[in-house]
Amino acid sequence: MTRQGKVVVIGGGTGLSVLLRGLKQHPLDLTAIVTVADDGGSSGRIRDDLKIPPPGDIRNVIAALSDVEPLVEEMFQYRFAGKNELDGHSLGNLIIAAMTSITGDFAHGVEEMSKVLNVRGRVLPSANQSIVLSAEMEDGSIIKGESKIPYSGKKINRVFLSPKHVKALPAAVEAIEEADMIIIGPGSLYTSILPNLLVKQIGQAVLKSSAPKVYICNLMTQAGETMNYTASQHVEAIYQHMGSRFMDYVLVNNEDVPAEIRSLYDKEMAEPVKFDVDRLKGLGLQVVYDKIIINRDGLIRHDTDRVAEIVVRLMAESKGQLA
Repeated sequence: MTRQGKVVVIGGGTGLSVLLRGLKQHPLDLTAIVTVADDGGSSGRIRDDLKIPPPGDIRNVIAALSDVEPLVEEMFQYRFAGKNELDGHSLGNLIIAAMTSITGDFAHGVEEMSKVLNVRGRVLPSANQSIVLSAEMEDGSIIKGESKIPYSGKKINRVFLSPKHVKALPAAVEAIEEADMIIIGPGSLYTSILPNLLVKQIGQAVLKSSAPKVYICNLMTQAGETMNYTASQHVEAIYQHMGSRFMDYVLVNNEDVPAEIRSLYDKEMAEPVKFDVDRLKGLGLQVVYDKIIINRDGLIRHDTDRVAEIVVRLMAESKGQLA
């Protein structure tokens, strides 16, 4: 199968995995650049105990891009339960940790694990070391730790990384430099997307790239991060951290979220992101809006197949080809 172009997707969390499941069905040369700032749950425990980057977001992306029997993927994603030391651990996290020990290097371990699970594309950590994410809140206080930031009860002013000069994984920088399209998101704005872009060499490579850049906006706001944010405020937060208006397209949903689904999100203090199209256009963005939501077990998710189709169309148009 002939590959039609090199696509780099930057992010983390559930949103990135959902997007990749659709993109892998198309003849694209895919690279996922994934955050290593997670410090909660199984990933955080492995990070602290074994002194390696947290594997959780990487694991989810490997699973999304894998081409194996469903039972094998289910096993990889299996999470132990019970009153023992394995309680809460994902088997995939443990396997990635083991592969890191065997190869002596986290990025190499991820590469070898990708081969075992027949991953369609490449999965790359943004850095080959653990990163501590901190947030400066609107009142000037500092919250340290990715998992703690959404629970501070305060509005985020900015986020930043420690150590300050994190070295990007060279392969990730090279992938961005060679990309025909760069996709940012979907995912938690401050705790999944920005931790990648704030790795200096990653951010610089994105800004320098002449490839079209697409921001896939979240469908719902997130308590503790983006409460009451409009789509343009998501974009503006990225621009403020990067010091540049650098994106070309923004993909937003134009379909109403059913009332019964919205009520389920009320307890999480989440609501549909308001897509202020005029403001987005004022930021110099080409706004692409479509029916891109799907109800999955009472949760609103991006329609992975529809979003992938839109991405492929945008790539074709950017190359001057027929859509």
